[in-house]
Amino acid sequence: MASTPPTYGATPFGRLALAQAASMGGDAFLTVALAGSIFFTAPASGAQGRVVLYLLLTAAPFAVVAPVIGPALDRSRGGRRMLLVLAAVGRAVLCFFMAGHLKGLLLFPLAFGALVLSKGNAVAKSALVPALVPADDELVEANARLALISVVAGVAAGLPAAGILKLVGAEWVLLVAAVVFVGDALLALKIPRPTRPWRPETQQERAGLHAPSIVLAGTAMGVLRGCVGFVTFLLAFALKARGEPAWFYGAVLAVSAVGGFVGLLAAPRLRRRVREEVILDVSLLLPALVVLFAARSAGRIADLVAASVIAAAAAAGRLAFDSLLQRDAPDAVRGRAFARFETRFQLIWVAGALLPVALFPVIDARVGFFVLALALGTAGLSYVGGLRALRDKRRAAPRPDASPPDRSPESGLPESGLPESGLPESGGA
Repeated sequence: MASTPPTYGATPFGRLALAQAASMGGDAFLTVALAGSIFFTAPASGAQGRVVLYLLLTAAPFAVVAPVIGPALDRSRGGRRMLLVLAAVGRAVLCFFMAGHLKGLLLFPLAFGALVLSKGNAVAKSALVPALVPADDELVEANARLALISVVAGVAAGLPAAGILKLVGAEWVLLVAAVVFVGDALLALKIPRPTRPWRPETQQERAGLHAPSIVLAGTAMGVLRGCVGFVTFLLAFALKARGEPAWFYGAVLAVSAVGGFVGLLAAPRLRRRVREEVILDVSLLLPALVVLFAARSAGRIADLVAASVIAAAAAAGRLAFDSLLQRDAPDAVRGRAFARFETRFQLIWVAGALLPVALFPVIDARVGFFVLALALGTAGLSYVGGLRALRDKRRAAPRPDASPPDRSPESGLPESGLPESGLPESGGA
């Protein structure tokens, strides 16, 4: 695939990228402010209750995102773009009010509202991407660019946010977040409306959300997201229990960021040779092997290796899944498709994160790594088996000699089919 990097701000996709950078920067300030007041101010034993509350808080917004925001996006031609604007303005207002209620009960409903809008922004962004890129085979690269921008913006904003938190407190972190979100709203207003005319979805398009390729990939990605939540809080509590110094926390975060960059850079290059399904499966099986060896020698090196590999796999796997969903889901129901899967993935992430929180200090890093390897390996092998069964079913299906192969959304396969090797049938992308 030969494509030219966009001139950010000068093209529709570039304008979306700038708005995404501002959104992630504001979210980084918001996250630092909330996490600094919920988790790191308490010892490991005392932090469990606060962490459980925080995890439930992160899952609760999807009760609004899935049934309300997703369908609303699909019913309005400009709804996806306008939600980006409203989500930014809403978070600016909520951050301003949270700054004055950090120690009161009002913080939690305000934070809930901010998280609802943050998740709605993510769903709208993902649903908008296919309308801003010229071809389906560029979806992985477009998603990779947005993900890289998100990481860079998050790191660039997270560092000063941590400094402001240390120097003057979480109130000022939230006030700066409010300013960043105002800038995000102004940038989102410059994104042009999609040129495709809106029309109501058909029964066939609604059924397309249950296509076998989407269902199989969603299950595999769900396991991967659950494992990310599991390892995140496993390491957080393990490091606290071992009394690791602050610099090692920083090292774990740094290698995770590097791993995420590697995954984001690797996925588009892999897509030029293999399909999204193969990238997703490798994102499960490769970390399963690495984490299994890490379980044999739990310690600092194992922690760093596990954190970096899981981050890389999660980044590559998510790009593959998003692109597969953008490729196979009908446009008329794409908003609710992303809302539905974001809801499912976040709930699974919370469930995975709750395991080490609830079992601390019974479960240690060594046992946790072994459980992680088992879950990833089982999911990877199951995904391979599901794809093979789907291919065999298609081969065995009766088909008139003169009829072309079934390429409807219900078939669960893209127009090029799913070759046995996972390679594009004609080479390249």
